[in-house]
Amino acid sequence: MSGEISPLVHEALRMAVEHALNKIKEGKKLSTEDIFLLYLGTILKEMADVRSEIARLEQRIDENNRRIDETNKRIDDVSIKNRRREQENRRP
Repeated sequence: MSGEISPLVHEALRMAVEHALNKIKEGKKLSTEDIFLLYLGTILKEMADVRSEIARLEQRIDENNRRIDETNKRIDDVSIKNRRREQENRRP
């Protein structure tokens, strides 16, 4: 599964978490399994949030890299122009 949970497992966990939350709302005692499922649901939510943040940061990094590449190209263009001017000025 390479770090991803299948949609079926995700849906089953979501339903189990909802069931545990309903027990809390009704004032019923939670079983060890209910607590574990709530904890697992929290972990998966946090992992999804982290993945989302990583994707956002990767996008920002890509944008910064693009800007750096553009700046480097401008620097190279200016450098080439300066070399040409120097060569022209050296000619008698």
